[in-house]
Amino acid sequence: MINPNFARSLSLLRQEKGISQRQAARELGISQALLSHYENGVREPGLLFVTKACDFYGVSADFLLGRTLSRDGTTIIDADTLYDVSTERDSAMQGSIMATLSKKLVMNSVSLLFDLLSRLGSKSAIKAASNYLTTTVYILFRHLHMASPDGNEDFFSVPETQFLAGLPWADLAMNEAEYLDALDNPGRDAKFPAMDHNAMKEAYPGTYQSLLQIVHSCGERLNAAMSAHRERNR
Repeated sequence: MINPNFARSLSLLRQEKGISQRQAARELGISQALLSHYENGVREPGLLFVTKACDFYGVSADFLLGRTLSRDGTTIIDADTLYDVSTERDSAMQGSIMATLSKKLVMNSVSLLFDLLSRLGSKSAIKAASNYLTTTVYILFRHLHMASPDGNEDFFSVPETQFLAGLPWADLAMNEAEYLDALDNPGRDAKFPAMDHNAMKEAYPGTYQSLLQIVHSCGERLNAAMSAHRERNR
């Protein structure tokens, strides 16, 4: 069975390197047609090609095969554990329409964000955005865990006192600073994707609507909060 993670990783690594299929195929010692088959999941390569590809792109075989998120092969999570919730179709979460819609809005918008960052080509921005979002999920989940009668703090490595003192919020601030720095200094070869309304609507006909909803609802909430603050301070 062909590994879809391999095909996707192989294609993304080539695009990240900024070379054509023809160039990559020449360096890897195969035909462009065969490389196209590998990148599109039509054919599965042998071990020799996987080894060459790892050396050429400077990654581990586990990363190329989608078994880890770390390029050097450090096992963070394996493919069997990394469930892809985006493959679900019309699945209500425990009967909660609100939870299902909220999940789709966030997932679609995050997917769009990372696609834009991948087009920009800034690894630093991608890493900072990922760290910021994962810390946010960590905070929300830990509060939920703490509120549960069955919650056990031994589940977490960060002591509760440090968590409540604001350690993860400090991490958010640092990751946001790194994100802004990465966007201010994206690199010589980086190119910002078109982000005007028409271009976004055309490039992301499905997920862009979710982002618009988040921008609209969040904007209303923030403006209402600011108006209330001003009223209180008059």
